[in-house]
Amino acid sequence: MVLRPLRSLAYPEPFAGIIDRWLGDIEEQLQDPGCDRYELCRRTLLDLYYPDLGNYDDLVADPATSHATRAALLGLDPHNVTLEPEYYHEIDTEQYARVKPLLWLWQSFDRSLLGGGNVAVGVRLRRILASHIFKHCGKNFKCFQYVEFSFGYQMEVGDDVAVHRHVLLDDRGGIVLGNRVSIADYANIYSHTHSITDQLDVTNATTILEDGVRITYHATVLAGVKVGEESMLGAVALATRDVRPYHVNLGIPAKSVRVKPNAPTEDQVTLDSARRREVKDS
Repeated sequence: MVLRPLRSLAYPEPFAGIIDRWLGDIEEQLQDPGCDRYELCRRTLLDLYYPDLGNYDDLVADPATSHATRAALLGLDPHNVTLEPEYYHEIDTEQYARVKPLLWLWQSFDRSLLGGGNVAVGVRLRRILASHIFKHCGKNFKCFQYVEFSFGYQMEVGDDVAVHRHVLLDDRGGIVLGNRVSIADYANIYSHTHSITDQLDVTNATTILEDGVRITYHATVLAGVKVGEESMLGAVALATRDVRPYHVNLGIPAKSVRVKPNAPTEDQVTLDSARRREVKDS
């Protein structure tokens, strides 16, 4: 086995100082209870997409500004944007109104020149936004570009979680990610399902990925599934039912093909689970 830890990289100057100040400003504003998140989102996106274009209100009001340009400018304001979760019947409109501008800033930043493939800057900005979107966000959250959520406010994320590119986290019914969870590119984690006879018949169910879980490339976890601690879902696998701790599941539907060599005894797993329940209930 060859261990290949990630390399440490540093920004060059003056970029490092500029990024530190920019992200520090955003974090400071979001910590202010009186922050107008919609205005913050609009202003930030204007600076990213149209630097030095001029005064936003004047440009939108000016009849000489083309319709296309005015539409593009108005689209920077989350008030003028409808996102798919807003059509869901069970949305908490008050909670979503609080997180919507941050979700729009997150998505739009990922499609900007600065954010598209810029790992270091993107991880830092998303970490700031996540702490104000999620129900809980632990330390060292690492999220790459083009990750999408449903409501966002139904996410509970532990420490040292990594989410890679193009992942869908459908938290409509709630998603819980334990400590050290890793979700690879193009994976899908669902927390709602539709009746096979009536698409309007929707069932929400919390989906749980316990500590140390690895979801690999293009895998899917369906609503209400619990993926046990230190288990692994292989590439393109479809988890339709609970995955046992320390088991490696492959296929469609996913089935256990082996147990990790570092798995504790069944008695130890049972004891550890009981202890965790006691701590949670205390």
